[in-house]
Amino acid sequence: MSGSTLSPMRRRVAIPDPYSLAATLGPLQHGAYDPTVLFEGAIVWRAFRIGGAAVTVRYERVAGGVDVDAWGEAAEEAIDAAPATLGLDDDPSTYVPHHAMLKDLHRRHPGMRMTATAAIFEALIPAVLEQRVTGREATSAWAAIVRRYGEPAPGPAPLKVAPSPERLATLPYSAMHPCGVERARADTIRRACSRAGRIREAAAMTPADARRRLRALPGIGVWTAAEVTRVTHGDADCVSVGDFHVKNVVAWALAGEPRGTDERMLELLAPEGGHRGRAVRLLEIAGIAPPAFGPRHRRRDIASL
Repeated sequence: MSGSTLSPMRRRVAIPDPYSLAATLGPLQHGAYDPTVLFEGAIVWRAFRIGGAAVTVRYERVAGGVDVDAWGEAAEEAIDAAPATLGLDDDPSTYVPHHAMLKDLHRRHPGMRMTATAAIFEALIPAVLEQRVTGREATSAWAAIVRRYGEPAPGPAPLKVAPSPERLATLPYSAMHPCGVERARADTIRRACSRAGRIREAAAMTPADARRRLRALPGIGVWTAAEVTRVTHGDADCVSVGDFHVKNVVAWALAGEPRGTDERMLELLAPEGGHRGRAVRLLEIAGIAPPAFGPRHRRRDIASL
């Protein structure tokens, strides 16, 4: 069944209070100018693919739940996937924080749930783009790729759908250079997209098996695989080892140490076992950052990477 611009498919998903739509779906937006996601107060718009079909979904927070509208050939599938995307497979009440700061943040943000989109490529490509560069460079590259090679999203929102993996697999690496992507990351994206069927199978696996499937591809390591399954599988215990910033945020927030290591981060998060990823997400929502020691990273010439 397909949705049209004038008559979307519609369903209300009941969600018990407390619930925060913005905190739950926040990880799906890659930068403020992401052409695939739009936050408008109590409404979140999202354009993505289910298989090869483009779809747009509008999520609106209402009393007692979220109204979900969907446009496109995959509208019915998007509606069926909405409960998991909205975090209904996650139960934040099972988390009993140990650290005082996490206890306070969990109390202040009880409506944050872990989204589980099953949209592997919508998570994988931005994660690959974040390798070896600053966050601003990565989000700019993602927006440029979507605008250059994507397509207008179905429905009334001014969004674009990211190019299909089949489309990206056919591009020469040089096609991504104007988007700010050097050959190494471009080749990793093209290689993953050329194996789209195998990669999509990871959505139905356990988080651990999905990470193993992703890491079997050259160019996809521990950090990238963790960034993907955190949102595709709603893995509340997933920690992005190897992240330049997260280890410092955790060390500062939980131990008052301005700089940390991956080993120190895992040591500090150990008492939160089963919910380590949730703990990190709470720190992200709170905007906690360690003190800066020196200049920010400058944008680099991608030819040097």
